[in-house]
Amino acid sequence: MPNLPDFFASHPVFTTEEVARFHREQRSGKPGTLRVLLMRHHARGRLIAVRRGVYATVPAGHTADKLPVDAYQVASRLAPDAVLGYHTALELHGLAHSVFSRLQFLTRSAARACTFKDVAFEPVRMPRALSGQHDGSIGVTRVQRMGLDIRITTIERTCVDSLDRPDLCGGWEEVMHSVDAVEQLDVESLIQYALKLHSATLAAKVGWFLEINADRLGVTARQLDRLRAHRPKSRQYVDREYPYGHRAARGWNLLLPLELAERRWREVG
Repeated sequence: MPNLPDFFASHPVFTTEEVARFHREQRSGKPGTLRVLLMRHHARGRLIAVRRGVYATVPAGHTADKLPVDAYQVASRLAPDAVLGYHTALELHGLAHSVFSRLQFLTRSAARACTFKDVAFEPVRMPRALSGQHDGSIGVTRVQRMGLDIRITTIERTCVDSLDRPDLCGGWEEVMHSVDAVEQLDVESLIQYALKLHSATLAAKVGWFLEINADRLGVTARQLDRLRAHRPKSRQYVDREYPYGHRAARGWNLLLPLELAERRWREVG
């Protein structure tokens, strides 16, 4: 019969809820017994407490202080409904232009930000438009990360979310370099998700992005027209605080920061 060491071997990062479920399925004793066993394994250096209710396993031959814990696995366990998104999803999909020491996960829970092994973990509330019971799973897929099942936004949703919240993705330069790395995507799924968020400005941003990449991504005029029908009724600033001028995105009622419109980025420093 499987025991706790077997569970630890297959769960490099886990929550107390996951190990309690395993404990019940194996009929291994009372919940109080499990708490004692976890405390014992932790005291012996076989577990690392990431934060309350989340542990990382220390394999044989390693020590807790030098163990390289996978940050993406940690992020995936910091809330019961955690979905890796925004720049973190860009990284896991192999699209990110840069690697950050800050990881984001979407959640409806009251999860708090935390830091573990010099990596900052930031909870982000699910978009209000996805408040329905099953809407949180729209544009979400599962991937295996070194044996651990992780929920992550799809490439299509990640592109839309990045255009919606560039502040969570390192700014426009990082966003555009990253989405430029997308070689193919399901344009219909992308449009459906974008319209699900009920934002005229976002619909226009997504339409502008698809239009300038239409040949590369196989976007049709009919698909662009679907988004254009939801554009703002008057011109809207993509970034009103941008100090170096704006340029209109023709047909979309958007005023783009000049460097975004021209795709020429200012030198920093």
